[in-house]
Amino acid sequence: MSKVNLRELLNKMTTKQKIAQLEQLAARYFTKNKTDITGPLRDLGLTEDELKIIGTNLGIGSVEDMIDVQNRHLDEDPNHIPMIFMSDIIHGFRTIYPIPLALGCSFDDQLVYECSRMAAREASVGGLQATFTPMVDCIRDARWGRVMESCGEDPYLNGIMGQAQVKGFQGDDISNPGNIAACVKHFAGYSAGEAGRDYNMAELSEHSLRQVHFPAYKACVDAGVKMVMPSFNVLNGVPSVANKWLVNGVLRNEWGFDGIVISDWDAVYELTQHGVAADLKEAALLAFENGCNIEMMSFSYISHLEELINEGKISVDRLDEYVMKVLEFKEELGLFDDPYHGASSEDSKKLFLCSEHREISRRAARESAVLLKNDNILPLDRKLKSIALIGPFANSDDINGAWSCAGRRNECVTVKEGIRNLLPEVDIKYAKGCESYLNDRNISGFEQAIVTAKSADAVILCLGEPSDYSGEERSRTELTLPGMQLELARAVIDANPNTAVVLFGGRPLELVELDSIAPAILHMWFPGTEGGNAVSELLFGVYSPCGKLSVSFPKKVGQCPIYYNYTNTGRPKSRYIDCDKFPQYFFGYGLSYNKFTYNSMILSSHTIDKNSSIKVSVEVTNEGCMSGKETVQLYLRDLVSSASRPVQELISFKKVNFEKGETKTVEFEITEPMLRFWNADNEFVSERGEFEISVGYADHMKFTEKFSLI
Repeated sequence: MSKVNLRELLNKMTTKQKIAQLEQLAARYFTKNKTDITGPLRDLGLTEDELKIIGTNLGIGSVEDMIDVQNRHLDEDPNHIPMIFMSDIIHGFRTIYPIPLALGCSFDDQLVYECSRMAAREASVGGLQATFTPMVDCIRDARWGRVMESCGEDPYLNGIMGQAQVKGFQGDDISNPGNIAACVKHFAGYSAGEAGRDYNMAELSEHSLRQVHFPAYKACVDAGVKMVMPSFNVLNGVPSVANKWLVNGVLRNEWGFDGIVISDWDAVYELTQHGVAADLKEAALLAFENGCNIEMMSFSYISHLEELINEGKISVDRLDEYVMKVLEFKEELGLFDDPYHGASSEDSKKLFLCSEHREISRRAARESAVLLKNDNILPLDRKLKSIALIGPFANSDDINGAWSCAGRRNECVTVKEGIRNLLPEVDIKYAKGCESYLNDRNISGFEQAIVTAKSADAVILCLGEPSDYSGEERSRTELTLPGMQLELARAVIDANPNTAVVLFGGRPLELVELDSIAPAILHMWFPGTEGGNAVSELLFGVYSPCGKLSVSFPKKVGQCPIYYNYTNTGRPKSRYIDCDKFPQYFFGYGLSYNKFTYNSMILSSHTIDKNSSIKVSVEVTNEGCMSGKETVQLYLRDLVSSASRPVQELISFKKVNFEKGETKTVEFEITEPMLRFWNADNEFVSERGEFEISVGYADHMKFTEKFSLI
C-alpha cells in the first residue's frame, strides 16, 4: 500500500485537475512532439496544460514509449499522479493465442485462464496496467464482425470463460507486476444489434436481457472484475452509457458493482448523435449522472463539468467521489509505488515469444480447433512423400486474427512452416490458387493449383476469411467464403479427392456446399502465433482434434440470428420454404479421430428439493486408436414452467482425457439453483415440476432421463 494520503491529494487538486483524472486520451497525443499535436489537440478542445494532467492513456505502442510518457507526465503533472496505461488485449499481447470465439470451442476454462495469465505477464512488462477484456456479449448473429471477440452463443459458457479471463488477467492482487486490471464489455445487448450491424440499436425485453445477455456480465462482476464498459448501442431506446436502469440500477445497485465504469471510444459524444443530448454539455451531464467514471476520447467532462458544477447541476461531492474512485484504482494498481508496474524493456525481450508462452499458444490452438467433417481422410500419413499445399492461407501469416495487440504477423508460424517443422523431408508443393477477398474474381491461379493437386499424394487446402473481415465495423450481409475460394475448392477436390480443407476465420460461415464436396474440414479459426505448428500436429495425427463448437453455423445467412437454445413456437410449421430451420453444425458439435462411446447415464435420484442434489454419472469409453479428449456436455430442459423455456440449456460440462481403450465415469451434480430462471414477472426462481437431463451435444443426445423438483 502506498504512503500517499489520497484524501490530502484530492483536497489540494483544482477542479480542472480533478476532472482530468476522469479523461482517457489516445497514446498518440503523448508520444508525438508538441509541434506535431498542437492542431489535433485544438480539434479535441484540449490545451497543452490539460494534456499534462490527463488521468489515463489508451493504446501505447511500446514499453519504451510507456516509460518515456510516464516519466514526462510525472514531471509535468502538478500533483505527480501517475497515468494508467490501458489497451485492448483481446487474444494475447505479443505471443498471440486463438481468438476468444475459438477459445470457447476449447470448453477448457483452465486453458483460457492460462492464456490470460500469459497475456497479463507480457502486457505488464510491455507497459500496460489494464485491458478491455473480456468481451462476453452473447453471439447469435454471425453477420456481426465482433463475434470473434466472444466465447460464443451460450450464456453459461460465456460466463465460465469470462470469469477465467478475469481471474487470469487480474491474479490475486493487481498491484503485483504480472497482473493487470480487466474490463468486461460491452454492457449490454451490443451483440443483438438490428440486422447484425455494428453499433446498431437493440430492442430486448427485460426477460431476454436477464435470461440470455446479463448472466455472463454478472459472472464477471462476481469474479471481481475491476472495470465495466457500457456498450455503444441504444438499448430499448436509451444509449447504454446514459441508461440509468442498466448502469445505476442493475450494475451498481442490484449487482453491487463498485469499480470503474468507463465509456467506449467517443461514446459520450455519441449521445448527441443518438439524439438524446442536444450538445456535448448535455451529454456530459447524462453520462456523469449515470455513473460513468472515465470517458474515453470524448472530452465532454473536461470541457463542461466545471461549468455544470458552477450551475449547480453536478455537486462537488459527486465529482470528488468519482475522482477518489480513480485515485483508489491507481493505488490498487500500485502505481503510486511503482508508476511503471514492472514495465521493462529488458524483461520484455526475455518474456515475449518465450518457449513457455509459445507452447501455451500452441496448445490453445490445438484444443480450440474443431473437426467438422472427416470421411476417413484424416489424420494424414506422416510417411507421405508429397503434399500439395494450396489456398490463400496455405503460406500466409494472416492467421493471427484481428486485434492481436502487440502481435506481429511476421512472427506467426504459417501452415507451410508448420508442416516443414513437423516433416522436414516431405516434398511440399505450393500453389496459392486465388486471393481471399470478396471482390477478387481472379482465377488465373487455378491452373497451377490443379496441376499441383494432381501431382501430390494428398492436398491440404487452406481457405477462409482474411483477419480484417473480423472485428469492429466488419459486419457482412453474406456468409459465404469470400472471392473464388469455393470455386477453387471444387477444382482442387475434383483434381485430387484426397483433400483436407483447413478453414481460418473469425465467424461462422455458410459451408453447406463445401461440406458436400470436401472429404474433411478442420476449422482452426484464427489460431495465433503458433497456428501453423498446431495445424500440422492435428492434420498428421500427433494430436486428435477435440474442440466443440461454441456457436452454431447457419445453412443460410437468412437463418440469422440462429442458436441452439431456442424456445418452441406454438406451431411446428414455423419454417422457411427454401431451407429448414436448423443450423449446418450445432453448438457443441465436433468430431475426433477417436470414437467415444457413451455407455450409460445414471441418476442417483429422480427427485430433488432445495436441500438436496442429484448425482449424474456418465460412463464413456474411448474406442479409438489414440489418446484424446472428449467434452462431456450436460443439458437441461424444463418441461413445463410459467414462462416458455428453451428446448435445451447447457448447465455443465467436463473435458476429460482418455487413453486408448480407456473407460471413465464422468460425474456431475445437479442442485436446485441450477434449475432457476427468470419467470414472467422477472423473478429468478425455480418451479416445481418435471425436468429432462441429457448428455451429448445440441440436437444429438446420447441419453435422456427425467427427474422432478419437489
